[in-house]
Amino acid sequence: MDHLTDIAALEALYGAPVPASLTKVATRLTPAYHRWVAASRFAVLSTVGPEGSDTSPRGDAGPVVRIVDDRTLHLPDWRGNNRLDSLRNIVRDSRVSLMFMVPGSTNVVRINGDAVVTADAALTASFSREGKTPRTVIVITLREVYFQCAKAIMRSGLWSSGDESGRVPTAGDMVKAQQPAFDGAGYDAAYPEYAKTRMW
Repeated sequence: MDHLTDIAALEALYGAPVPASLTKVATRLTPAYHRWVAASRFAVLSTVGPEGSDTSPRGDAGPVVRIVDDRTLHLPDWRGNNRLDSLRNIVRDSRVSLMFMVPGSTNVVRINGDAVVTADAALTASFSREGKTPRTVIVITLREVYFQCAKAIMRSGLWSSGDESGRVPTAGDMVKAQQPAFDGAGYDAAYPEYAKTRMW
């Protein structure tokens, strides 16, 4: 199979960018982008480091990020599995991207920027919830923000196709496939209650 190794050849296949795909880019949160990001409870965080790239889902019961000003966002690192893939990457390479989604909207808003990880006590405490505090906060400095083409969400019917979770393996199934002695069904049955105690 041939593969493309030349940018000019790649660009020749597609032609010039649609003009709106360039003019929609802002270097700060405009009022419209501010409203959109503030409404998002779910984002995908992408980072890169020496071992490669990482993509991590981030979600909250309210806005997934705190907007500090038109170029600064705070993303609390709530409890997870302690792999720290994204955080390790940010410590070594500040480049990050976030894709913000809002249920029902076919648009996705992307922010590209640079980030640092802080354990500043006052900042982490400002996110306290139900007596729990994130260990760190990711501080993101925005370089550019823009909305993505809606066609991917439209093609997939992401918000309109209903619950399809019964068609795919559960988390327990996936672990059991790697470790046959693992009680996958027990894990799946217990996880919802377990997770309730570890949301924050």
